[in-house]
Amino acid sequence: MSAQRRKTSRRRPSPRRIGRTVLVTGCVLTAVAGGAAWYVYRDLVSSIGSSKALEGAEKSAHGDVNVLLMGLDSRRDQNGDPLPDEVLDKLHAGSSDIGGYNANTMILLHVPADGSRAKAFSIPRDDFVAIPGHGKDKIKKAYGLAKAAKEEQLSARGVKDRRQLEQEGREAGRRAQIDTVRNFLGVPVDHFAELNLAGFYHLADALDGVPVCLNKPVKDRWSGADFPAGRQQLDGRQSLAFVRQRHGLEGGDLDRTKRQQAFLAGATQKLNSAGTSTDPVKLVKLIDTAKKDVVTDSGWDLLSFVKQAKNLSGGKVQFTTLPIEGFGRNHGEDINVVDDMKIKRLIAEQIGPRTAAVPGAPGAASSSPSSAPSASPPSAPGAPAPSSSASPPQPESPPQPPKGSIDGGGIPCVD
Repeated sequence: MSAQRRKTSRRRPSPRRIGRTVLVTGCVLTAVAGGAAWYVYRDLVSSIGSSKALEGAEKSAHGDVNVLLMGLDSRRDQNGDPLPDEVLDKLHAGSSDIGGYNANTMILLHVPADGSRAKAFSIPRDDFVAIPGHGKDKIKKAYGLAKAAKEEQLSARGVKDRRQLEQEGREAGRRAQIDTVRNFLGVPVDHFAELNLAGFYHLADALDGVPVCLNKPVKDRWSGADFPAGRQQLDGRQSLAFVRQRHGLEGGDLDRTKRQQAFLAGATQKLNSAGTSTDPVKLVKLIDTAKKDVVTDSGWDLLSFVKQAKNLSGGKVQFTTLPIEGFGRNHGEDINVVDDMKIKRLIAEQIGPRTAAVPGAPGAASSSPSSAPSASPPSAPGAPAPSSSASPPQPESPPQPPKGSIDGGGIPCVD
């Protein structure tokens, strides 16, 4: 009997041994999971399009972060090759020769180090500002003008490799666009992310749709937008139509900036609520999207920022479209007349003196003659004079919905 009991006791592990086994197994699983996450992160960092456009640039103080989000209206991929016809058809965006390299979406996202509310400032693409080396023009053109100038310079030196011309031209374009925004707003740009036209499409699909909210139904044959009123999920094709629509909107391009803000808010909410960071399939889809469509500065610790960005959803970001003074004409093109000094004061008041300094104040960077503000831009002969009425900036998110209005469920409802 005693021998039998000894045999039985050997078959039954003690509670202490069970506990050790569970602990060791848990540690192994944790290590494997951590290793997998680290591998995925390293894979993303090593393969995402990285840029040196911010090397040597001034940084924000005290841990605050300013991120410039740029959306290019280009029908070409990162190598300069046209997007496939089937993709262009889905994007409802015309041929690959349309759009050029204009930065049609520009949002400066300010994330305070103390965890307080983030603020996002949309820059209307037709603002008439100083572009370093090119005089004054629409702010969206800084990228394309610098890219073309760099490629012309390289070609004159005998460079014929198309990929080299495209790569160095785009780097020049990024630096010029960032410099233009930095001078216009009067604040450092710590990081940037560049997304091409197809990026909106792929991002929405990688997230299995992006939630948006419309105050009323819209239908526009130019962009392909055809949506009912209310909160809804948009797939990739619909998302691109949503952010590109300007025809049929009362404010035109200015209303389109609100669409871009709403898309960003919806995508961030979906990213945080869908458990993407813990879902390997969704994570891989997002990484593949980033590899194809996104370029960032090479010094950006994306993993740290993603952790910080978890606080950016659910209406926690205050969106503001920077004000214009009116409309004008320059060389036959419609432009937005802006007051450079008013913009700098607004940014300084909203962000605070730690990262934003009004020119002329102690510690402020000096402005070059080419970036001196001008209240009224040159107009084409016979063109109407710019309006002098100012548009005071008002935070656009999160608004308190009027009684009986549509509830966006944490994302802004737009026209």
